Amino acid sequence: MICMETGKKPINLLLRCKNSKIRVRLKNDYEYTGKVLSCDMYMNILLGEAEEYRGSDPIANYGNIFIRGNNILFIKLDSPNYRE
Repeated sequence: MICMETGKKPINLLLRCKNSKIRVRLKNDYEYTGKVLSCDMYMNILLGEAEEYRGSDPIANYGNIFIRGNNILFIKLDSPNYRE
């Protein structure tokens, strides 16, 4: 069992990354990049300046998109603007 220290939960890190660029991979193998505009305790994320990828190929550019947390496979923080 993995035990996380207080304040080191993934949601806390994501909340601190507001306005930072992230990459989100979904369970259907689609990926989205964009700036975190907001998120909630269920890890639902609102991304701004979002781009959609299938593999490494860009498919579409969007303005704002909403990603439901239960569809997320992983999140990669692309910006060094956060502190652990």
